[in-house]
Amino acid sequence: MAANTMRILMIEDELNLVSTLKKGLSEQGYAIDTAYDGEEGLYYAQHEPYDLIILDLSLPKIDGLTICKEIRSQGNRTPILMLTARSQTEDKVLGLNTGADDYLTKPFSFEELKARINALLRRKENIELPVLKIGNLVMNIQKHEVLAGDKVIDLTPKEFAVLEYLLRNKNKVVTRSMILEHVWDYSYEGMSNIIDVIIASLRKKIEIDKSNKLIHTVFGVGFSMKDPS
Repeated sequence: MAANTMRILMIEDELNLVSTLKKGLSEQGYAIDTAYDGEEGLYYAQHEPYDLIILDLSLPKIDGLTICKEIRSQGNRTPILMLTARSQTEDKVLGLNTGADDYLTKPFSFEELKARINALLRRKENIELPVLKIGNLVMNIQKHEVLAGDKVIDLTPKEFAVLEYLLRNKNKVVTRSMILEHVWDYSYEGMSNIIDVIIASLRKKIEIDKSNKLIHTVFGVGFSMKDPS
């Protein structure tokens, strides 16, 4: 049983699957709300507080990717576990880059679903500082906003997550594996160089003054974020 009642929104149009998962998760102590199409699911996600959203990729009315984008664009950081019958790497990368926190391909075991849910909820429960700073860079976690001086920096959900992880570990060296495990969880099977791609993009966006380098490469190990002072 879950130590505290957690509220989960399940947006899924396969009635038999919903019935099975809802029964199993309810027995684990979770409170489950269900929506059978994207329109209804997006409404619930926007108007009710949830600890986790289980979101199918293929839905009637509004698809899962569109829902995920909309939720994240509104600053909602509720963990999203995306479900799909698709197994192609491209679909996984697309879902994760849209803002999903984890990805599960059908068919899957109930035990695997529980493990993914538990991992996401543990991550969510960590107490986080609302504002992170280094040099002239300021990240407001609650507002989902990053400023470099007076300039607002536009970041993708994954860029924001990677930058947040680097800021929380500033002056420490973090490996690519550490970043992958924190931002994508253990299920990620996408591009092997995704971390380097995101780091390169972050450098272009946040290092406006090239003389004040923030993200340093530690060759053969990983990366370190250091205050330019």
